Amino acid sequence: MKKNFIIAIRLTLVCTVFFCGIYLLAIFGVSKLVPRGMSFSKTESGYYENVGQSFASDKYFYSRPSSVDYNAAGSGGSNKGPSNPDYLATVQARIDTFLVHNPDVKKEDIPSDLVTASGSGLDPNISVQGAKVQVKRIAKIRNISEELINQTIEQQTEKPLLGIFGTEKINVLKLNLALDNI
Repeated sequence: MKKNFIIAIRLTLVCTVFFCGIYLLAIFGVSKLVPRGMSFSKTESGYYENVGQSFASDKYFYSRPSSVDYNAAGSGGSNKGPSNPDYLATVQARIDTFLVHNPDVKKEDIPSDLVTASGSGLDPNISVQGAKVQVKRIAKIRNISEELINQTIEQQTEKPLLGIFGTEKINVLKLNLALDNI
């Protein structure tokens, strides 16, 4: 019994050193290699760029819907499955609202990220397609060329990590701030 107790104590000490020291330092080091690290970074305007924001005005690009009303105090999904009638009604209402504000867009051309919330409810990014489908509305309201808005989209597009991990995306807050600076 004494032999087993000593082995258990040694294993506990080794695991404590590894998981509380070496492992944490390794994860911290990897987080510093990722673009923007693992932190909440603020823009020059004082907004958090890593947390989804609500943009309701037609002169701005719309964000991805949030199941937590963009409340960063607690993230979470709706926990409703894709066949849930309440969920389907919510998505249909988002589609209808989008089409009212973007009459030139066909229902089948709306990217899913503009009508479905992310798993956290706080996703700050939309797809490139999600931005491009909104260009006509914004150009008309702001009285600027679609070409200039498309150039801004290209400048704000974030490429996949190392060119292979993930998809192209656009931070909506940064895109709208760049749009205000035109």
